[in-house]
Amino acid sequence: MQRKLNLLLLLFSLLGGAVGYIIAEIMLNTWGKDWPRIVAVGLYFGVLALCIGLGCLIAEVMSPRLNGPSWKQRYAGTSWKLLVPATLVMIFVLSLALEFVYEINGGGTKPVKDIALVIDNSGSMTQTDPDNERYAAAKNMIDRMDGGNRVAVLVFNDQTTLLQPFAKMKNQAAKDEVTAKIDALEATDGGTDIGLALSDAMKQIEDEGNAGRGTMVVLLSDGASEVDLNSALAPYKQKQVQVNTIGLRLMDPQGSDLLKAIAQETGGQYYDVQNAGDLSPVFQKIYRDAGERTLLIERTGPQENSTLYLIARVVFLALIGAGIGIALGLIFDNRYLARSFGAGGTVSGLLAGLLLEFGLTGEDWKDSIIRLLACLVLAGVLAVFTAIVPVKENGKIEAGLHRPGQAGRSRNGFAGRNPNSNSRGF
Repeated sequence: MQRKLNLLLLLFSLLGGAVGYIIAEIMLNTWGKDWPRIVAVGLYFGVLALCIGLGCLIAEVMSPRLNGPSWKQRYAGTSWKLLVPATLVMIFVLSLALEFVYEINGGGTKPVKDIALVIDNSGSMTQTDPDNERYAAAKNMIDRMDGGNRVAVLVFNDQTTLLQPFAKMKNQAAKDEVTAKIDALEATDGGTDIGLALSDAMKQIEDEGNAGRGTMVVLLSDGASEVDLNSALAPYKQKQVQVNTIGLRLMDPQGSDLLKAIAQETGGQYYDVQNAGDLSPVFQKIYRDAGERTLLIERTGPQENSTLYLIARVVFLALIGAGIGIALGLIFDNRYLARSFGAGGTVSGLLAGLLLEFGLTGEDWKDSIIRLLACLVLAGVLAVFTAIVPVKENGKIEAGLHRPGQAGRSRNGFAGRNPNSNSRGF
C-alpha cells in the first residue's frame, strides 16, 4: 500500500473536467429547456464523469503510475470497454435519481407549472406602451420556460380575448407558435375591465388546469376599474392561485391600490413600473421567483432559503462525486483506487455542492463560471487523493497465496485471472 500521485492524471482529469463542462453547458443551453429537467441534469453529470474518466484513463495509459505496467499490458483493453458504462451510464442514472428527489416539494407547496398571462390591451396602452414592450416581455418569459411549463395568454380591454389556451412549452416550436400569436396582436380601443379579466382567466384555469399542478397569474394593466374583490378573488384563494400584478405608468392611485390588493390577497407580488422598457426584467423576476430548483441553478421560490434543500444539494453533490470516484475504480478494476477516488470524490462533491449553493446568483454568465469551478473541483480533488489514501498497483500476483489448481487473485481484490488457467477469479 503506497501513497502516490500521478501528476499527469491530475492534469488530464482537470482537462477532462473542463471539456466535460463545455460539452455539458452546450447541451444544457441548447436542448436543456426542451428536455425534462431531471434528464438534463443527469446528462450534465454523466457527460462530465465520462470526460473525467477519459482523461484519467489516457493519463494512466501514458504513464501507469497508479496501476502499474502490468495493468497497461493486460487490462487496459478492458478499461476502455468499461469507460462508458461506468461513467456516462452509471452517473447519468445516479444524477437523474438524485435530481428527481431534489425536485420533490416538501411542506405541501406546489411548484408553479401553469402560468396565465393576462395583459391589458385597452386603448390607453397605445400611449402607455406605444412600442408594445409588454408583449416583448411576455415573449421573453415564454422563451425562458422549460419543457414542464404550460402557458395561457389572455388580452383584455372591456372584454377578454383568449389568445392561447394552456399549452405545454415542450420545445422551441411550441414557444414560437405562442409568440407568433402575440406578434399578430393589433392595438384596440375600449376601456379596462380587470374584474372580467380575472373571471375569464379563472374559467380558463378551471377548464384547462390540473389540480396537481401549481398555477400562477401575471396580470398587467395601466388603468383602474370597479371590481368586487371578494367575489373576483374567492376562487383564486380557494384554489391557491397566486396573482402577481404589474402596474404600468399608473397615474390614478385607485389603479395601483386595486392591483396591490389583488396581489396581497392572493399571495402574489405587486410591481410598479414607470418605464415600459423595464418590463422584461420584471417578468423574468416573476418567473424566477415562482420557484426554480435543480442541482445546477440557483434555488428560487418558497424554498429559496430552505436549510433542508441546502443540505440536500451538498449531500447529493457529494454522492455524485463519490460515484465518479468509484466509477474510476471500476474502470481500472482496482478496489483500492475505487476507495481512494471514492473518498476524494466525496470531498470534492462536498466542496462543489457548497460552491454551487453559495455561489449561484441567478445571473447566467456568473452561474456558468460557478459551474465551471465546481466541475474543476470535482475533477481535481479526487485525482490527488491517492496521495492521501494509499493504493496498490493493479495486476500484480500475491506471492505465496496460490495453491495448485486455483485461479490467481490479483492484489486489487477485484476479479483477477491466472495466466495459466482458463477460469476467472471472482
